[in-house]
Amino acid sequence: MFAVVKQAAKSIVLPIGALLVFLIGLGLLLTHQAAHWWPLTVEDGVNREFAADRTASLTELSGWTSNVANTGWIIAVTAVVAVILRLVLHRWRESIFLCLAVTAQALVFYFTTLAIDRPRPDVQRLDQSPPTSSFPSGHTSASVALYLGLALLLAGLARHTWLKALCWLLVLVPISVALSRVYRGMHHPSDIVAAFINGTTCVIVMSRAILDRRVGPWLRSTSLPRQRRTDSVPSSRSLRAAG
Repeated sequence: MFAVVKQAAKSIVLPIGALLVFLIGLGLLLTHQAAHWWPLTVEDGVNREFAADRTASLTELSGWTSNVANTGWIIAVTAVVAVILRLVLHRWRESIFLCLAVTAQALVFYFTTLAIDRPRPDVQRLDQSPPTSSFPSGHTSASVALYLGLALLLAGLARHTWLKALCWLLVLVPISVALSRVYRGMHHPSDIVAAFINGTTCVIVMSRAILDRRVGPWLRSTSLPRQRRTDSVPSSRSLRAAG
């Protein structure tokens, strides 16, 4: 049990903790010393340009795109996909990876917003402002963790090159979410960059800790199919050779 806890702390807790410290430090830098540095001095202009170019059709489209990263939708999709992966693959490894990646980014996002108090962009906002800080974008980081993680899983399971490439099209979802959040006046561009760092890092950390076949015995049993182990039983040929 101690070895399991040690391995989990080394491969998951420590890097996710380091990510949290990094984002808090980045947020403090953006809201204090770097607030008057380029390119932060021009990102308000980016928000104003998006607001000035709004149309009825784009506004409706951005609303749909933004909704696919709502908390309820992210939780529902993650749960359904995790169950499907378990039933199809007959193992837990992929399901655990996806759930932990989404959960980790949510925890990092939540504690970062507690430490960083950044106001929303000074433009008309098309959504109700949640009580959390503008830094980072929770919608974007959640969609990155879910859809990038899912693309990684499906591309790894696909056997044909064209199908692998098709799986990676899922990364267009978080990109669309990011653009919609800026368009709707909910986040600064730097909030989006921080969200991509959060979601992508959580996917990388969990993929190395969970999907890597070389990980310790704490997850090794979740990836092996149920089959009779014969590696410890000498074959008749090897017995004859030894005799």
